[in-house]
Amino acid sequence: MRRTLNVVRLQLINKNTFIWVPLIVLASAVVVSVIVYVLIPVDTPKYGGGSQAPLWIYLAVGMSAMTSTFPFSQAISITRREFFLGSMAAAAMSSALMGLLFIIGGGIELLTHGYGVNGWVFHLPWVWEAGPIGAFTVYFTLALLFFVIGFTGVTIFKRWGPITLTLVGVGLGVILAGLALLIARLDQWGQVFAGIMHLGAFGLALWGLVAVAVLMVVSFLTIRRAIP
Repeated sequence: MRRTLNVVRLQLINKNTFIWVPLIVLASAVVVSVIVYVLIPVDTPKYGGGSQAPLWIYLAVGMSAMTSTFPFSQAISITRREFFLGSMAAAAMSSALMGLLFIIGGGIELLTHGYGVNGWVFHLPWVWEAGPIGAFTVYFTLALLFFVIGFTGVTIFKRWGPITLTLVGVGLGVILAGLALLIARLDQWGQVFAGIMHLGAFGLALWGLVAVAVLMVVSFLTIRRAIP
């Protein structure tokens, strides 16, 4: 456990990657969104997608955790299992912090009635329909999912090279396109959208945690033979 915690500390040495860059992107997204809301001359609620901006950063954070820290960890005799567990713990901590900030941002918007211009960046009705805990789960899951996608992609790259990584990406794209075609052929898009609305953001976030678990298993099995 102590060595795993050391990996967490190792990952967080570069606070720019895990903390400051996501915070800067988040603050910038809020400022830009509010400016845009001010420029829209209507009194009705104004919603935007600026809150998703820092979540995409976690894709790069996951990649950086492998490309920058993994080779160094092997040089100081940290086992791959310890590196994996410590990296995922650091990602979970950073994602939880981001989820907490989103809840705080939603509370500020409620207190200020959308920054005084009825503009909403964090408190999106569909996301908050399950309450603060549900909203926290959504944002936490998205940040962690993006991290694990980036982390898994680099483990595949380090294990089998760029061609395999490209084939995996193309294969996933073909599978998704095939599913979309099948749903269209069966004329089931209405049922699909109805199912998504029934699940809600909180239900989709729970399924997102399942996807996170699957990707973690893939990355753990792959990192065991990845080349630093």
